[in-house]
Amino acid sequence: MELIDREELKAKMDRGDDFKLVNTLGELAFEGMHIPGSINIHSPKRMLNDLDPEDEIVVYCSDPLCPASLMAYHLLAKHGFKHVRRYAGGLSDWAEAGYPLKGALVERS
Repeated sequence: MELIDREELKAKMDRGDDFKLVNTLGELAFEGMHIPGSINIHSPKRMLNDLDPEDEIVVYCSDPLCPASLMAYHLLAKHGFKHVRRYAGGLSDWAEAGYPLKGALVERS
């Protein structure tokens, strides 16, 4: 499994690298909180239809124990997506660093 840590992910975002940052949680969780610039795809069928196998993709969910990004990573790899990485730390790791978050839960605090 190819992983990416938060510092490398933040650097990619700051440089404006061309990649898809995919939040793999459900729609309500995404609306509550997500990393700015990410898209929400939690359905396996939609993931395979909406993403290009040639794209560079980073999948993430809530924390290292959350299985959603793990399952998404394996699904994409199994279907020939060659440039997939998992940000295992997810939202909890991102928030711990004090990096920006978007969503209804963030805007209330």
